[in-house]
Amino acid sequence: MRRVVFNQKGGVGKSSIACNLAAVSAAEGLRTLVVDLDIQGNSTHYLLGRAADSLKDTVADLYEQTLAFNIFTRKPEDFVHASPFENLFVLPSSPELEFLERKLEAKHKIYKLREALKKLGETFDAIYIDTAPALNFYTRSALIAAQRCLIPFDCDDFSRKALYNLLGEIQELQSDHNPDLVVEGIVANQFQPQASLPRQLLKELGEEGLPVLPVRLASSVKMKESHQAGKPLIHFAPKHKLTQQYVDLHRLLSGETVEIEPLE
Repeated sequence: MRRVVFNQKGGVGKSSIACNLAAVSAAEGLRTLVVDLDIQGNSTHYLLGRAADSLKDTVADLYEQTLAFNIFTRKPEDFVHASPFENLFVLPSSPELEFLERKLEAKHKIYKLREALKKLGETFDAIYIDTAPALNFYTRSALIAAQRCLIPFDCDDFSRKALYNLLGEIQELQSDHNPDLVVEGIVANQFQPQASLPRQLLKELGEEGLPVLPVRLASSVKMKESHQAGKPLIHFAPKHKLTQQYVDLHRLLSGETVEIEPLE
């Protein structure tokens, strides 16, 4: 399974969601990989800590070899790094991605990530792809490489308008490049259950036929503490309410039945 977590809007929690779902996956015994395509490298730093500052063999290096040789002269798994957490691995980001982007576009390397992840799929049970808040070369590559797309959503009107544009872009990419890509759901992040606007927006989106997921991720300072500690929630605060929401989300996406409190 190759899942991309994507929204063009920044600050919606893409990295947090990708890393914490991956950590739950790994904790449940699945060999799991996080691919960090965001130049900021938030997922890389979250899961690898201080080691991220001196990494060699990053996703930029994986891409760069295709510019010189048009093939992977080294195996994609050579660029994968083990995290401190059992079964959880990272294909790390690099600032060099910014300088490579135009060269990769000019050489039409948009399908190279899919090729690499298919190879990695032979040794990993689950692959989560973190993306930048932009529909750039790397994000398009991720959407072409993925089988499923999870869309984080902030419950406000600006996010709603951006969501419609995003779904249109994904539909076009499905038609042109990846008909097997499935938008598996829109997940509300930093959800405030006591506020009426978030509940109203989610209800209206559901009535429009959009795939709004019943699991909602609450707003909590525990997430920021988890970032600072460099530990996903399943390891940092396994009994916390937000952690259990991530466990429920992972189970829901895996096809399991999850009991969820309905929106009022």
